[in-house]
Formats: sequence, structure tokens, C-alpha cells
Amino acid sequence: MNVAILGAGAWGTALAVALAARHRTVLWTRRSEHRERLVRTRENPYLPGVALPAAVAVTDDAARALEGCELVLVVTPTAALRETLARLPAEPAAAALLWACKGFEPATSRLPHEIVAETRPAWRAAGALSGPSFAIEVARGLPAALTVAARDAAFAQRIAGALQHPPLRIYSSGDVVGVELGGALKNIMAIAAGICDGLGLGANARAALITRGLAEMARLGAALGGEPDTFMGLTGLGDLVLTATGDLSRNRTVGLRVAQGMPIDRVLAELGHVAEGVPSARAAAALARQHGIDMPITHAVCAVLFDGLAPAVAVQGLLAREARPEQASGRT
Repeated sequence: MNVAILGAGAWGTALAVALAARHRTVLWTRRSEHRERLVRTRENPYLPGVALPAAVAVTDDAARALEGCELVLVVTPTAALRETLARLPAEPAAAALLWACKGFEPATSRLPHEIVAETRPAWRAAGALSGPSFAIEVARGLPAALTVAARDAAFAQRIAGALQHPPLRIYSSGDVVGVELGGALKNIMAIAAGICDGLGLGANARAALITRGLAEMARLGAALGGEPDTFMGLTGLGDLVLTATGDLSRNRTVGLRVAQGMPIDRVLAELGHVAEGVPSARAAAALARQHGIDMPITHAVCAVLFDGLAPAVAVQGLLAREARPEQASGRT
């Protein structure tokens, strides 16, 4: 299969490395200086020590990247998805489309599939690629499992089968909304878990936070049309556990540093990567209010990040909530 990967950050490059053994792969970057460095060194600075295979072509010309491709894989932050989709032709010809974005569009609070539907509605062979996956581990050839989600189940199965190549295992799903929400909301919970760890609250507290965070994710997911089982799978629980506990997690790092007293603007400036959980927290809180869903952890994260609430005070507020049945509908 001829694959064009649009976006040469850590995850886009990792996917190029993983897919190159089986597919003709072109990696596109919008910056000419980044292309020149990739071509010269065959290494992305975001993935130190990982060689870009000679079979991966690198270009800053989107038209060249798309020429003859059978699958377009957009691997950008959600904030850049709309701009990147504008580089695609309005009519897809024979090409299919996947996106590997996790989060809400900051300006509109839309999920990636909604942006695709608005900007490239003719691309009907389309879906999301998501799951628990640190880029550096995938690039190094360590085992990982991902999910392709599309409304067309046959398409999702076909693309999953085409992309699967050990050690990368690919599943399929028909629940695009649930898969995308899992990828967006777990980043918020990872920030909360980082705050928990940064305050030294212990493993018990982290386990409770992850569990109740998953309940929040599933409740909002159900309100927006996601399937409950999705949140128990790779793109829900799996991605949440990885992002909330892994030392490579950008969003957990945000929480750790905020808990240590670092202002959020400085945290983001020093991080060097996009932390999707920060803008996603605002969007998720707004959706929760709109649909009448109780999401206290999400609201606490927003209060710490945007309203100046001390992390320790936010934790005390969560602990002081009235006792209630664990499975009470609509509550945490």
C-alpha cells in the first residue's frame, strides 16, 4: 500500500518507521528546515537514537506526498487538523483517510471526525487511529496495539488488516465517537494523575483517581453517543492507564510540574511537545455542563490550570464530596 503520512512529529515519524517495512511510505513535514534535517541525518530529534529507514521518503511538498497514495494518515495535533486537511483534494479519488489526533479543536471544541465531516465530506472511506502508544516505543519496534475506528465496519477491518504487522497489532471498531473521546479525555485524567503523584498522595489515591476518571470518561461518552464497551478497551482504559502512569506521558508531566508550583504557561513552554489535555479540559468541561454530566475531576483540573486554584485545595475539594453509591448514574 502507498501511504502518505502528513505530520513529521514524534508520532508521525514513529508510524513511518513502523509501516515502512510493509508499505511504501512518504513522510510530509510543512517545514523545509525540518525536511532538510530529516533527509540529512535520517533521525527526528523527537525520537533520539531511532534511524529513519532509507525506504521512507521525506518531503515538504504535500502534492508530492499525496501522489499515487492509497492511504492518507494525518498525524498532527488536533489544532492543526483542519489546516492539514485543506491540503487534501476535495475528492478523494481512490485514497482512504485516517487521522491520529487525540483531543478537541481548541477554537470549536469539535472532535476530529466532525472536522473531517465539515472540511472533506467526500472522503467517506475514513476513520480514526488511536490507542495506547508512546511514539518512542513504537519507533523502537516494541509491541503495541491500536484501533482503527470507522462508521464503515468493513473499511475499518480492511485497513486494520493492511496496517497490522508485528509487533504492531491493529484492531477495528465501529465506534468513532467513543474512540475519539477516549483519546481526548484520558489526557485530562493524566494531568490529574500527575498532580496526584506530584503531591505525593500515593498509589492508593492514584488508583482511585484513574478508576473514577474512567467513570467520568464513560459517562460523557454515553451522553455523546459512544459505546460503553469502548471505554473498557484499548482506546479507553488502555490509553488511560498508559498516559496516567507512564513516565513518557506529556500530560502526566504537566500535572507533575503544576503540582510542584510551576505556572502552566511555563510548563507548556518548557515541555517542547503539545499536551492535548490542557485545551481538552476546557472543551470537556463545557460539554459536561451542556449535557448535565457530573465530571468533578475534569472541573478540578480546569480550576487548577485556568483559575489559579492550588492543587492541594482541588484535591481536598474532591475528597470532601458527599458519600454516594459508586455506580450512581451521572455522578462520581
